[in-house]
Amino acid sequence: MSNNDLITFLKKKIEEIAFAKVSESDELLDSGILDSVNVVELSVEIENALKIKIPFEDINRENFNSVNSISDYIAKLQS
Repeated sequence: MSNNDLITFLKKKIEEIAFAKVSESDELLDSGILDSVNVVELSVEIENALKIKIPFEDINRENFNSVNSISDYIAKLQS
C-alpha cells in the first residue's frame, strides 16, 4: 500500500470510528477526536487490513495522535 493509499485508508477508518472528518495533522487524542477505546478499535482495523501486528505497548499517544504519526509508525513496523 502506498503512503497516499495508507493516509486515505487511515482517514476513512478514523472518520468511521469517530464520526468526524480529519486531516493528516489533526491531533486525534489531544483534541478528543479519538479516545483510548477508539484507538484500540483503529489498531485492530489496521492490523486486519495490513496483516501486521501492533504490540499493545505501541498503542500510545506518540504513535497514534495523528494520521501522520500513525502512518510513520506503520512505515517503521513494515521496514
